[in-house]
Amino acid sequence: MHQKRSYAVVLLVSTLVGLLEVALTVVVVVLYVQTQPPPDRGPDRVEIGADLVGTVPLIGFISFLLSLVFVLPAVALADLLGRWLGRHAAWWSAPLIVAALLTPPVFGYAAYNDTQTRATLLFWVSATASLSLGALIALPRGDRLLGRVALWGTAVVAGTGLFGGLGLAVGLLPAYEPPRIGPEAMTGTWVDHTGNTLVFTADGRVTASGVGGRSSHDYPDNPSPSCSGSGTWVYEGGRDVWAQKVRVDIPGCGWPAWGVDGTAREPRIHQHIGDPGSGEKYKLRKASGGS
Repeated sequence: MHQKRSYAVVLLVSTLVGLLEVALTVVVVVLYVQTQPPPDRGPDRVEIGADLVGTVPLIGFISFLLSLVFVLPAVALADLLGRWLGRHAAWWSAPLIVAALLTPPVFGYAAYNDTQTRATLLFWVSATASLSLGALIALPRGDRLLGRVALWGTAVVAGTGLFGGLGLAVGLLPAYEPPRIGPEAMTGTWVDHTGNTLVFTADGRVTASGVGGRSSHDYPDNPSPSCSGSGTWVYEGGRDVWAQKVRVDIPGCGWPAWGVDGTAREPRIHQHIGDPGSGEKYKLRKASGGS
């Protein structure tokens, strides 16, 4: 005789699964970010961490509502089908029921807002997979189900972070490194986000046109005039790709050495700007076809 199902446990388990899915997504995103070029403005990790912690109650509430509206009915209907067709029917029917329950609100909202079909389908498939996982994990009956889900779910999240970090450390995951550009790649035109340029020539000459300007309106604590003129440049390889520098000497332009980032296909050079430690960068990219 089967143990009577507690739908309160179904709600709790599904809500917990939703929280664990979000936590796993955050871990995967953090690992992925380590493989990508840094943004123009470095993230404030303390602020981001505080925001994530602060949103846990909201995420939990949303997960509870989704479980109440979609997962709980899916499990109840799967139980009903299981009684009619045999107990194994619950396992294959639960995802189908979740998909069916999601169809009216997702596609109704998409039709009302004229959302692209591809984006709607991707969202519908993702939501179905996420909520179906909660339904399938909540299907077994047992007094210790919640504890097992909490233990194994936490282990999966922590294990992903641990092994992902080890993978980055030993090179199994491709941690980001700046490209080794060399002096040959420096020759040509480099442009900022507003069209100002540095033009490097193979004979060691460089011409600046409006480079590096920061207005007192945008940077009241650290303004600087734009720089134009001609001078010389030299590339320094350094001990590794992180230490390579490009020194530009133009009268009236008091720049420290430019750092290198971007990718081999889209190299960039940068200056650190803003408050010390802000991580904000002013970048120039190699113009397409520039050589």
